[in-house]
Amino acid sequence: MERTGLALAGGSCGLFVAAYTARSDFGLIGSDGVIAVVMMYGAAGYYLGIDLPPAPKLIRELSPRGFGSRADAVEVLSAAGTFLTAIMAVIAVSSIILDEVARPQGARAEFWGWVFGASMQIAAGIIARTRTHIS
Repeated sequence: MERTGLALAGGSCGLFVAAYTARSDFGLIGSDGVIAVVMMYGAAGYYLGIDLPPAPKLIRELSPRGFGSRADAVEVLSAAGTFLTAIMAVIAVSSIILDEVARPQGARAEFWGWVFGASMQIAAGIIARTRTHIS
């Protein structure tokens, strides 16, 4: 249930960013299908990237637990992606609520910032899960 809830939160963030971007003259998001894809991408990011499995025992033993170890790099990637997507969602929601005009440059930066953050989450989730199956 926890991971499904995380996926719903990620999908909601994607919906807010897509709605904000659709209000601009950016033109990337103009159909319901594209909005659904953005929501699914956000759901995948939160599903995979927030609740990471622990590093295998071999990696924990071989790498120092200081900053810069491989385990920490995956956690930082996940955390940074989550932070970036959340910030982009807050900006989108506040702009929608305040009924601000969405300018193309701002919408473009908002959308690609959110995509970058969601991609960081997905990458962290894939790396963490691949690493647990290899060891």
